Amino acid sequence: MHAISGPVAVSVLTGFLGAGKTTLLNRLLAAGALGNTAVIVNEFGDVPIDHLLVEQANDGVIELSDGCLCCAVRGDLVDTLADLLDRVQTGRAAPLDRIVIETSGLADPVPVLQSLMGHPVLADLLRLDGVVAVVDAVNGAATLDQHAESVRQAAVADRLVITKTAMAEAGAAESLRARLRQLNPTAAILEADAVDPARLLSCGLYDPATKTADVARWLGEAATADAHGHDHHHADGHAHGHGHDGEPHHHARHDARVRSVSLVHDAPVPWSTIEMFLDLLRSSQGERLLRMKGIVELTEDPDRPLVLHGVQRLMHSPARLPAWPAGPRGTRLVLIVFDMDEDYVRRLFSAFTGRPAVDTPDRAALTSNPLAVPGFHI
Repeated sequence: MHAISGPVAVSVLTGFLGAGKTTLLNRLLAAGALGNTAVIVNEFGDVPIDHLLVEQANDGVIELSDGCLCCAVRGDLVDTLADLLDRVQTGRAAPLDRIVIETSGLADPVPVLQSLMGHPVLADLLRLDGVVAVVDAVNGAATLDQHAESVRQAAVADRLVITKTAMAEAGAAESLRARLRQLNPTAAILEADAVDPARLLSCGLYDPATKTADVARWLGEAATADAHGHDHHHADGHAHGHGHDGEPHHHARHDARVRSVSLVHDAPVPWSTIEMFLDLLRSSQGERLLRMKGIVELTEDPDRPLVLHGVQRLMHSPARLPAWPAGPRGTRLVLIVFDMDEDYVRRLFSAFTGRPAVDTPDRAALTSNPLAVPGFHI
């Protein structure tokens, strides 16, 4: 029987209909970049694998010569994942390093992420490594205009891959890139033709192979600085959001509903403070909190960073890194929010970290009467 050594990394591949997800997946397969990986797709027919050597096919699972498994979602995604993990644990499949889930073109990726984090068994066996969203340069702008789901796909991504640039009109790809940068200032934006298949899916904080953690990359701080010419993180506990108010894409009615909010506190904080802040934020704003990533310097154990990762009201079990990587310490949270009052988040964080702004209630007032904060709704 194979034991699963540590949680299996999960990558979610999303993008609207026709954006080029399947083409990208085929490139990864053909490049041999998915060894020891299971690929879960909606339909087998969408992924032509005839050109690859198929070792065996049974029970709806196709095993390729490089150790990649392909299987279709049968019924519920959770059932498919549970079956896959059972195959590994019972020796019917080789151990896995990664699972790639291709979402359907119309799917909001957030429920997929929730199913990974919210299931009592799967949450212990899997870890969300990252979200890759595919946007095509020909139809991407129109899709973002017309479908809020596509905006949410782009907003929660760790990496955005632009496809069909050669087919697009002059300037369309650059315009789309600028819009995506505004929509998601923390994501890396890549051209599909220049993607390194071996590196595309590794979006997580901790690299088990090198035993290192790249906090700045994971939180998107380098991308944010590149997009805006300087780092928008401040040590005053304030947040900076990036939206489309007053910007050229006035037609982009969904874009302005998304904000990327960075919260920074440059001193250690007690776990109880972070826990209460997150509990209050999730209970009052859960549906509006698409995704949250963060690293915390705890008063109780300042030498081992606490890693936080959540989707809406659900949180991964907090994990610890063995030591701080190079760079600043403190607490750095990045929230991707949809229709949320950014000022409310900033005031709440300031109150809990002990640096209340003018007319902002302090933590004692908050915990005894959370309705003291404007915008609080249960």
